[in-house]
Amino acid sequence: MRAAAGSGATPMLEAQDIARHFDVSKPVLQRLIAREGRRTLRAVDGLSFDIPKGTTLSLVGESGCGKSTVARLVVGLYGTTRGTVLFDGQDLSQARADSTQRSRMQMIFQDPYASLNPRWRVVDIVAEPIRAFGLLKDRKAILARVGELLTQVGLSPLDGQKYPHEFSGGQRQRISIARALSSNPEFLVCDEPTSALDVSVQAQILNLMKELQQRLGLTYLFISHNLAVVRQVSDRIGVMYLGKLVELAPAESLFERPRHPYTRALMEAIPDLEMTGRQRIPVGGEVPSPISPPPGCTFHPRCPLANARCRVEVPVMKPALDAMVACHAVEEGRG
Repeated sequence: MRAAAGSGATPMLEAQDIARHFDVSKPVLQRLIAREGRRTLRAVDGLSFDIPKGTTLSLVGESGCGKSTVARLVVGLYGTTRGTVLFDGQDLSQARADSTQRSRMQMIFQDPYASLNPRWRVVDIVAEPIRAFGLLKDRKAILARVGELLTQVGLSPLDGQKYPHEFSGGQRQRISIARALSSNPEFLVCDEPTSALDVSVQAQILNLMKELQQRLGLTYLFISHNLAVVRQVSDRIGVMYLGKLVELAPAESLFERPRHPYTRALMEAIPDLEMTGRQRIPVGGEVPSPISPPPGCTFHPRCPLANARCRVEVPVMKPALDAMVACHAVEEGRG
């Protein structure tokens, strides 16, 4: 059963003001000659959110906004520069040290061609987490479990004897999902799992993931740049821009009443299949560099509603009906 958002139960995952900065400075000697200081890339710069058990939170935004960095932070592949990640109420660093807790969290990567070892048979790929966490010892029991997992994702147990190159992209992603499920996880981070697939195959994978969530009670953090995809799978959607959340709202509310100007611009980019002839105003300009972001609201150079306050004061997330929005224009009722 899905846990209702805001039910008061402990969230499966909670991020508290997390940030990840990377030092992209030139070597010391080159900096001294050029008389330059250090350069810091602020990939993620202060995000807070929670994911109730059994629900899906999706993060969307343009390429380079920090979505995949967030995915790596919440599974412990990157350490945080600041902030805390809590997994089922426990600090992530402590949870990762506990193999029992670690097996409850898995990740599905973006590229099904790069995330599977081409030298291993599928049976060994899917069985690897089972062996790593010591869930089963007997080889026959492991083979039987792998067969169950492959059947669960729409493949045959006989496919376990094949190599990854013998499968299509969609089938490879099914293998990745089977591998992720082999440790009996409760929380899955899905880093653009359908972006490398054809549209018809995307729908099959999304339907499979929704079915697995309902059957197994899984909790998802879903990363994507495709709004049509996240609308299909999400309970809530967070919109990211230059390492920060600018809007966080229930999925249908976000599509029916987008509040932040950047969210509206993303909606304008969705193709108009009904050919209504409605005039569209595309967002102008380029995404600023995360190494030297603009002062104030980082979206103000591209925002049609920006004023003097937007250029100097950093907006913070504030309630706006059933959403949270970081925008001075929304707060003041402009536009």
